[in-house]
Amino acid sequence: MARSRLTMTRWESLTHWPLIVASMLWLVAYSWKVIADVHGPSAVVLWTVIALTYAAFVVDYLVRLTLGRPRAAWFRTHLLDLAIVVIPMLRALRLLRVLTAMTFGKQTAGTVLRSRIAIYGAGASLLVIYLCSLAVLDVERRAPGANIETFGDSIWWAFVTVATVGYGDYYPITTIGRMWAVGLMAGGIAIVGTVTATVSSWVIEKAAQGRDDDEAATRGQVRGLIQQVDELKQLLAQGEKNS
Repeated sequence: MARSRLTMTRWESLTHWPLIVASMLWLVAYSWKVIADVHGPSAVVLWTVIALTYAAFVVDYLVRLTLGRPRAAWFRTHLLDLAIVVIPMLRALRLLRVLTAMTFGKQTAGTVLRSRIAIYGAGASLLVIYLCSLAVLDVERRAPGANIETFGDSIWWAFVTVATVGYGDYYPITTIGRMWAVGLMAGGIAIVGTVTATVSSWVIEKAAQGRDDDEAATRGQVRGLIQQVDELKQLLAQGEKNS
C-alpha cells in the first residue's frame, strides 16, 4: 500500500491548532517571565517552554518551505511567516486566526472582509501594545536611570505612544528599548490607518444602501442592454415575417 504524499494543505491542517496552542504557550511563558521577573528554576522552565515553541515554528516554516512550489515564489510571498520565525513577538499574531475563523452569518463578501479586517486591526493593536510593553520593560527594568520599571509604567507608555499623545512622562533610554518604540510607533500608524479605512468603507456602504437608482450604469451594463434590445428586435421581426 503506497504511502500518501504529504502536501501543503495536509500539513497546514495538521499543524493549525498545535501552532495556535504553541503561540498561546509562548505568550503565557514570556509574559510570566517578564512581569513576574522570574529567576532560578522557574526561569529555566519558562525558557524551556519558549525554546520549544520557537523550535515548533522553525520546523513548521522549514517544512512549508520544502513543500512550497515553486519554492522561490513561495518564499517571496510568505515573508510574514519568515518574520514570525525571526521575531518572536509576531508569533502571538497567530492567535488572531481563531477570531477570524468565526462564522459571520449571511453577509456580503465585503462585509465579511471588513469584519475580519476589524478583528485583525483591534486584535493586532492590543497585541502590539501588550507585547511592546513587555519587551521594553524587559530591557529597561535594570538600565541605569531608567524610568520604566514596572509593568504598569510600560503599558501606560505603550498606550500613550501608540495613540501619539506623547506625554513624555515615561520613555525608553536604552538602544533596544528605543528600537521597540520606533516599531510601536510605525505599527500604531499602520493599525490606525487600517481601522480608519475599514470604518470609512463601512460608512460609505451604509450611505449608499437604497440609492441604487442614483448610481450610474457602467459601459458593460449599457452594452448588455443594447444587445438584449437588438435580440428582441430580431425576434419581433421574425415573428412578423412568419405571420
